[in-house]
Amino acid sequence: MRVEVYFNLHKHIWSVRSCKTGRVIGHTDEVHIDNPTFVVRKAGRKRVLREGRKNVHAFVRGDITVFNDFDYIKVGFDPDYLDYTLVSYNPYKFDTFVDVIDTRPVRTAKRAVLQIQPSMVVGNPVNRPYLYAEGAKP
Repeated sequence: MRVEVYFNLHKHIWSVRSCKTGRVIGHTDEVHIDNPTFVVRKAGRKRVLREGRKNVHAFVRGDITVFNDFDYIKVGFDPDYLDYTLVSYNPYKFDTFVDVIDTRPVRTAKRAVLQIQPSMVVGNPVNRPYLYAEGAKP
């Protein structure tokens, strides 16, 4: 199933939206996407910069393969994150998703793993989004 996945700033979890209907079909703390495209809508980013408020304008689009931990049994997939690129997006700094290490643009990949992990900052219990890409390409 083709989906778009974005970090929900209010629920601090990934929202999964169907490409077919445009409706959110679920929320999860982990999702795996095959053949992902990292999309940033220019008009949405401009609005963020103009208003200073975030909106849903950046997401990962692709074919969903794993929706949560229980699906690992079905696909037998346990990624080795040493082969993955940590990817991030900040509308105030970049106009694309970027490699966290060298800030090169990332637009496509072979596979993406989107996870929610607890913040390591003491006194800040908010969950943080992590996006790993295998075979990241500009």
